[in-house]
Amino acid sequence: ADGVTAKEHFKVPLSYGAKEKYITRITSDPNLTKAVSSVVPRISFELSGLDYDTTRKQISSIQNFSANTSTGLKTQYVPIPYNFQFNMSIYVRNTEDGTQILEQILPFFTPDFTVTVNFISDMDQKYDMPVLLTSVQPSVDYEGDMTTTRLIIWDLTFTAKGYMWPPVKAGKIIRSANTNLFIETS
Repeated sequence: ADGVTAKEHFKVPLSYGAKEKYITRITSDPNLTKAVSSVVPRISFELSGLDYDTTRKQISSIQNFSANTSTGLKTQYVPIPYNFQFNMSIYVRNTEDGTQILEQILPFFTPDFTVTVNFISDMDQKYDMPVLLTSVQPSVDYEGDMTTTRLIIWDLTFTAKGYMWPPVKAGKIIRSANTNLFIETS
C-alpha cells in the first residue's frame, strides 16, 4: 500500500511433518524460549493420501523411447496417473502474520499452479503437473488464560496430479539391417 514501509522481512521455515507434531512442539513452550526450530511463524506439510486417477489413464501398452549414442535405447511404459493429496499448515501468533503468508501463496493458484517436471531424466519426458489448491481453513486455539499466547493455524489442502512410473528398460539401438530382396520372375 502507498506510504507503508515494511519493518521486517524474514523467511518462514517449511518442514515436512504431521500437524499434530508441530502443535505439540509449539504449545509445550507457549513463551517460545526453545530453539529456533520451534518458533512461529512456521509452515509444515505432509502427504495425506493418494488415489488412482481414471480420468488421465492412457493405454497401458504405449511406450516412451529415449535413444542416446552413449547409453543406447531406453524404453518405459507410460506412467500411471495418481492424485497426491498434501496438507499444509501455517502456524502464527497473530492474524496479520497469517494473512501476509497467505498473500504470498494464494495468488499463484487459480485454482491450480502448473509445473513442468522432467520426472525421469534418463527418458527426457517432460510432463505438466497441475497442483490444485482445494481448500483453505483457519482455526484459532483460544485455550488457556488471558496470558497464554494464542495459536492461529491455517490449513491448506492441495492435490498434485502426478504419476507413478514403471521401470526404465535398456536396449540396443539398431544401427544396420541386412535385407535380402527377391524379385519374382514369372
